[in-house]
Amino acid sequence: MELLNRHLLLGITGGVAAYKAAELARELQRRGATVQVVMTEAATRFIGPPTFQALTGQPVFTDAWDPRIDNAMAHIELSRRADAIVVAPATADFMAKLAHGLADDLLSTLCLARARPLLIAPAMNREMWAQAPTQRNVALLRADGVSLLGPGSGEQACGETGLGRMLEPDEIAEDICAHFVAQRMAGLSVLVTAGPTFEPIDPVRGITNLSSGKMGFAIARACRRAGAQVLLVAGPTMLPTPRGVARIDVRTARQMHEAVMARLAAPGERTDVFVSVAAVADWRVANASASKLKKGDDGQPPQLQFAQNPDILAGVAAMPGAPFCVGFAAESEDLERHGQEKRARKGVPLLVANIGHETFGQDDNELLLIDAAGSHRVARASKQALAARLVEEIAQRLPAAGR
Repeated sequence: MELLNRHLLLGITGGVAAYKAAELARELQRRGATVQVVMTEAATRFIGPPTFQALTGQPVFTDAWDPRIDNAMAHIELSRRADAIVVAPATADFMAKLAHGLADDLLSTLCLARARPLLIAPAMNREMWAQAPTQRNVALLRADGVSLLGPGSGEQACGETGLGRMLEPDEIAEDICAHFVAQRMAGLSVLVTAGPTFEPIDPVRGITNLSSGKMGFAIARACRRAGAQVLLVAGPTMLPTPRGVARIDVRTARQMHEAVMARLAAPGERTDVFVSVAAVADWRVANASASKLKKGDDGQPPQLQFAQNPDILAGVAAMPGAPFCVGFAAESEDLERHGQEKRARKGVPLLVANIGHETFGQDDNELLLIDAAGSHRVARASKQALAARLVEEIAQRLPAAGR
């Protein structure tokens, strides 16, 4: 419920993408927000106000002289009640109005009279988006502090394909959530590993673990929301990539090691924080078979030989000018003692220990944060909430790491 206790004013203008605003209203409410809809007259030609009244449980406003506002100042009252104003879709015409201070209907007037943040999701034909007047208006809006969400690129209602289509509702909702997050990691580059690794025995069998990747993906998402540039190196998982996060998929521990080291060694790339969340196999099968192992007539199992995988976290922490390193631990007993030993052995300033091994695959968890000063618990919460808390903890420690 990232938007709990947030009241959003959702403005809808006259474009075919107005139908997506219905799903956006639902998505914002699923995330905890209350939603008040204001529509332009043109928007009502595409989708009716009763739809939004039914979806939001709030009256829909279209008229600056609406008698439901006692003082006849709907443009003031509605905007001041909101934590933010979101216009989706925002047509080229409406963007031009905003850029030049025109106010000839309720939505444009309340945007001009606003004392709240304004976020807009452009939606138009690719040629309209590319035209010089539109791009001049975009530059003016950004200079005025308006946040643009998109546009996206893809198939458009006109049958053409290109830049200009409105972002999908979940993408817009994610960007709205990020808007309300303190930008504690703005300007930083973060590298996160997540998920399990898979060590093959033969082409169809392997050794892996129960890690779902949910915690690592949540941390990547939280870092991006806090303003960081994020690269996620993910083991085998079906989780969708968090919005705005770059992703490299790997399978084995050695592939994950290679991907991490390649990033750290890349010319012109900087990594400020490394968060090693992945459940990396300590061992691999040294004599993996190139063909499927068959069950022998003698009933004897194959003789597997093991080799140790590279220690990714310790290797990164030992590098000259290493990033601020955060490790994760899953122990079955004596959590604090083993965690402190692991932190010292790996040479990292912060180790995050899962309290209980049942965390794998679950949506919530309880953590123990271990550093040189000792340890403290973070109460059970959703992994999304824990990730946001961990980002705060990392941000607080960065100055002590000389950054």
